[in-house]
This record gives sequence, C-alpha cells and structure tokens, in this order.
Amino acid sequence: MPLAYVLGDATQPQGDGLKLIVHVCNDIGAWGRGFVVALSRRSRVPELAYKRWAAGETGQPFELGEVQFVQIEAELWVANLIGQHDIARKSRPTELPPVRYQAIRTGLGRVHGWAREHGASVHMPRIGAGVAGGDWAEIEPILQQELSGLSVSVYDLPSADSQNM
Repeated sequence: MPLAYVLGDATQPQGDGLKLIVHVCNDIGAWGRGFVVALSRRSRVPELAYKRWAAGETGQPFELGEVQFVQIEAELWVANLIGQHDIARKSRPTELPPVRYQAIRTGLGRVHGWAREHGASVHMPRIGAGVAGGDWAEIEPILQQELSGLSVSVYDLPSADSQNM
C-alpha cells in the first residue's frame, strides 16, 4: 500500500480504529524542539515516558533503533523511535546531520511488527526530515520498504497561504 499524504496535523490522526503516531527522537534524552512540541501539547504522556526511558528507568535499552510504545488514549498510541544521534549539526557544515537512516529503518521494523500485531494504522509527520536534518528523498523509500502492507499516513501541516484561501 503506498504512503498516503495528508494535509493536517499528525497529532490528530484521521481514520477509524487503533492509530499509532510515529516520530523520531534523539539518543541523548532531549525533548523540546520540532514535532515533540506539538505532541506534548496533545499529551504529556509520551514525553514523560521518553524521559523515564532516557533516565534508565524502564529496563528497555535506550539506543538508536529502539522504539518505545506509549498509549495516550484508548485508540491512540505513540511510538518514540530513536533515529537521531545527538541534537544538532556541529559547527562544521561538513559533519553529518543528527539523523541516522539505519536506526530509522530498524525502528520502523519494530513499528511494523507492533502495528501488525495490534491492527493499527500508522501516522507521522515527515519523520527524520525536520530537526534531525534528514533528506525525505532517502527516508520515504525506507518507509515504503519497512512499513509495506500497512496503512501509513504522512502529514504535512497546511501552509499559511492555504489556510487563508
């Protein structure tokens, strides 16, 4: 099934049934820029769970490629996927951005298993292409490969121009 591109807010996923919001987190325990700001406005539960995880309080390894599944409503879960190393490009522009494509691939494999097991649809912003500095042209094929067979919606916020029409 191809990816569905939706104009809207990924924190308010559309459709019926169990929904899983997937987003990319860093591997240093920092939360506060990018999509997570909107996610925390929706619910503080994923943020608090992520911070407990980063502090070593869950028993689950906190490392690249790992995913933490957090329930925020009866039919809504969040996947905190660690697919970003550190939080920013260093001072030299030749250094790699924080995104780690292989970690996103590994994490999406875990997301696929969870979504299949629970019969959930998958919803996300353009993961890894914002604060993490990734290239959507590299991430999109990873999504198509790793989430094959699932209902996947990728959300783009409406531009200010489209809201004024």
